[in-house]
Amino acid sequence: MSDLPASFDKTLAFLLLRLWLAQRAIVAGLEKFAGTSVVKQPLLDEFGNPDVSGAMLEVKVKAYGIGNYHGLPEPLVVAFQKEPLLPGFLLNIYGATLGYLLIVTGLMLLLGICTRSVLFITGLIYISLTFGLMLINQNDGVAWLGLHVLITAVALSLASYNKYGLFKKF
Repeated sequence: MSDLPASFDKTLAFLLLRLWLAQRAIVAGLEKFAGTSVVKQPLLDEFGNPDVSGAMLEVKVKAYGIGNYHGLPEPLVVAFQKEPLLPGFLLNIYGATLGYLLIVTGLMLLLGICTRSVLFITGLIYISLTFGLMLINQNDGVAWLGLHVLITAVALSLASYNKYGLFKKF
């Protein structure tokens, strides 16, 4: 017999789900701040030394910054603007806050702050994203987000086993 209580398995299962959802939200939020810039780099020879001709290459480099923020990708914004069930002013507010909200909820999940409430909010975020994709008939994305909602719901159902977090009551 093991010295650990049977509920410890559920505690570990919850911790894994919480960490996965935290990581997913943080990375998705950070990607809203990603952009590319073009930098010039010397052409390298087969030994990794700059080419003797002095030739330069333009290389796209990924960079993160506030100035790169885009809550929703431009093609989706264009598609959403054609959808009469989604008012433009709501689309602007949603796009302006989505990245920040994902990062904050992800960090709160990571630290275990008000986990139940944050899991519920995370589920609502995924449901809202699903709604938008349903409106523009992006069924593959709807299916992926459905999995996110399912994972969030399973985590929420195991929240009573949250032994490693702050403000566990909420």
